[in-house]
Amino acid sequence: MQRRHFTMIAPILAPVFAASLTVLANSNTSAAPATPGATEAVARGKYLVTFGSCNDCHTPFKLGPNGPEPDFSRALSGHPAEFGVPKAPALGDGPWVWAGSGTNTAFAGPWGISFTANLTPDKETGLGNWTEEQFIKALRTGRHEGNGRPIVPPMPWRFVGSLNDDDLKAVFAYLKSLPPIHNKVPAPIDPEEPKR
Repeated sequence: MQRRHFTMIAPILAPVFAASLTVLANSNTSAAPATPGATEAVARGKYLVTFGSCNDCHTPFKLGPNGPEPDFSRALSGHPAEFGVPKAPALGDGPWVWAGSGTNTAFAGPWGISFTANLTPDKETGLGNWTEEQFIKALRTGRHEGNGRPIVPPMPWRFVGSLNDDDLKAVFAYLKSLPPIHNKVPAPIDPEEPKR
């Protein structure tokens, strides 16, 4: 009876066993397994990035069947380089003092023109060469890389920077875990000097 039981189960388990061996054989043995703390930090970072609505500005919008929607094939890659620098609309005096592009990645106002940054870990155009310390310092001081040019509106760096160190480290861990997207975002443009 036991032999018959094995004979019936063996054909069912054989493909599972073979698939497991294939996965093991094809896995990258040089990559270190993620530590539980790192995995938890990435999960916490993803939660904070989602809750903080970072995709609303740092992921370009595209026109979908129900109107503008985030293009998640470009998640958190910032203002698309191929769109260049759109001319800012003339707003004049009045209650309308700033405007946003259709991609929701370029903004114009009294501060000039700003473009949302590439938050993916691309080494040339994103956060790939940033350190955790630079990231935290940037969000605490409102300075690019913690000591460069000012971070301009509408980036709410003061609110994001009010997160505790562990949360900011988790956000950074999550951003570093994303696939890198090569996308060189234009530098912010200062406002025009008033004509005299």
